[in-house]
Amino acid sequence: MWNFTNPKWITTKAILFLFLGLLSGALLIFEHPTPKVALLLMLAVWSFCRCYYFAFYVIEHYVDSSYRFSGLLSVARYFSAKRTAMK
Repeated sequence: MWNFTNPKWITTKAILFLFLGLLSGALLIFEHPTPKVALLLMLAVWSFCRCYYFAFYVIEHYVDSSYRFSGLLSVARYFSAKRTAMK
């Protein structure tokens, strides 16, 4: 896997994610321009952001400070291993 350490590449990646999110959100709202759809989209985005924060900050700083997560798959493996160990 390619490791991005150059600040210009990191910034470019962030801008592309922002563009993709704004474009897909705008297309969803243009498809069904109702306040309900806009509210549900905002709620979904906010919820996923909080879940991401929980997965990479809260768990690492408050649940298990010895484990460093490398991605969402790493979080899933961590919880799967914990569940297996509890049985």
